[in-house]
Amino acid sequence: MSRYTVRHNIGGRPAKLDAAPAAGLDGGWSPEIWLGAPAPGGLALPPANPTMAWMYSPRGVFLGENQVVVADSGNHRVLVWHSMPTSDEQPADVVLGQPDGSSEGRAAGGRGPERGMNLPTGVLVHDGRLIVADAWQHRILVWNDVPVLDDTPPDLILGQPDPVSVSPNRGVECSASTLYWPFGIAIIGSRFWVADTGNRRVLGWDNGIPDPGRPADIVLGQPDEHHREENRGATAGPASFRWPHDIAGHDDLLLIADAGDHRVLGWSPQPLADGPADILIGQPDFSASDEWPYGPHTGDRFRFPYAIGLDSAGGERFALADTANNRILLWNSLPEDGRAADHVLAQPDFGSNGENRWTSVKPDTLCWPYGISLRGDRLAVADSGNNRVVIWRRSPR
Repeated sequence: MSRYTVRHNIGGRPAKLDAAPAAGLDGGWSPEIWLGAPAPGGLALPPANPTMAWMYSPRGVFLGENQVVVADSGNHRVLVWHSMPTSDEQPADVVLGQPDGSSEGRAAGGRGPERGMNLPTGVLVHDGRLIVADAWQHRILVWNDVPVLDDTPPDLILGQPDPVSVSPNRGVECSASTLYWPFGIAIIGSRFWVADTGNRRVLGWDNGIPDPGRPADIVLGQPDEHHREENRGATAGPASFRWPHDIAGHDDLLLIADAGDHRVLGWSPQPLADGPADILIGQPDFSASDEWPYGPHTGDRFRFPYAIGLDSAGGERFALADTANNRILLWNSLPEDGRAADHVLAQPDFGSNGENRWTSVKPDTLCWPYGISLRGDRLAVADSGNNRVVIWRRSPR
């Protein structure tokens, strides 16, 4: 993907006049701060030489109580803010995956994969440890403490036999200890989950982050550890994935954003082995895989939902990045009955889906929101097409 690639009008629709979201549809959410490219105005292309303040197509974000971590995917690096940013375009405190804040390129600009990354996507801080899904090097990176120095190498590498190997599935047959494009990660209760997207499955390890080389205890979405076909080689079903991409949940719940089938699958309680989901969001039944806007529905149908969030500070508020519809959908509680969203962000109504509302970039518009992190009354959005992260905040009405 070129640094100057701009994605527009994916749905082939003519440009429309901008309209602000209707009163009440946003649920009191509004942009509080942005990191990366400025707004409002036209699309801001990233500089040829990155800075600690600018990003290129970020795809993942983690929002902690006093911490922000961003997968600056197009620059093949991770940025860390060690306190909640207080100003727009605030520079990051730490960069990982590159020798400094002005370098970019796969594998640390050619230095090698020991410290470098290739399209990192999922980011997570859990019990003080930083976890990164280094998707295109087919591995998971773990730091035992969130680094305070630039270019700190990871303490642990999962999915590869050593720090320099980067082949999908370790260059051998797919198994319960190999990875192919791992995009999403989560620790839910005591279980570590990975969306092993290229193998069309989700892997689970009991007792937290595993030792390197340890096979997964659970393989979801395939009949065994050696299969990797989309939807098990058939049409969509309650126990299959096309592109499993993000993970959310709590002790008694596992949710998977199956982006390629335009849906979310859920298991309650968390599954202990491969089996059918009992929760479906985004489709009328488990065999359907249609994408909106090519159907009659709006707030209960999606188009490539790449990210989901369940309030990590408690409660059941549920958020979904409806990526190709350029919007965020929010439910006041988990829609186990498949009902439509209660609120929509970045669009004037549930029937609109234009990139930046078919206008110039504004603080409350989105272009391909690719990652989200929901915590209490704050929602961080990796607004990949606008080369920024926007932190939204909810004000009671």
